[in-house]
Amino acid sequence: MKTEYRIFLGVAAFLFVMAIVYWFWSGAALSRYDWIGTTTLTLSGLLCLMCGGYFWFVSRRLEPRPEDRRDAEIAEGAGEIGFFSPGSYWPFAIAVAATLASLGLVFWMWWLIALGVLGAIVTAAAMLFEYYTGTRRTAEH
Repeated sequence: MKTEYRIFLGVAAFLFVMAIVYWFWSGAALSRYDWIGTTTLTLSGLLCLMCGGYFWFVSRRLEPRPEDRRDAEIAEGAGEIGFFSPGSYWPFAIAVAATLASLGLVFWMWWLIALGVLGAIVTAAAMLFEYYTGTRRTAEH
């Protein structure tokens, strides 16, 4: 977790510095300050600061992972990460549903927003249960 919090805190520092630079630069170039860009950069910096603070807080409570230690070996990080579907079309379906919802927001068509959100929920559930075969039955049944 040390690597993650360092990355997020570094990005947060960069965004805060860029927000200050943007504030002064927009004031000099436009003779008025741009509130939208400055607010966006500041809020993005706060979001990265929150994520970095969370990772820092968690890293103090956990044992160091192999990637956080200098004396770690590559073999220490080996092991099963998880099951990943070799050929699933559900991520594409989720992307299509999210695109529909986004287009509905852009053109403010409430029916397209509802269709996209409903489609995203259904396709995400379908991807979640793609390899579900039911509960295991005991030998008595």
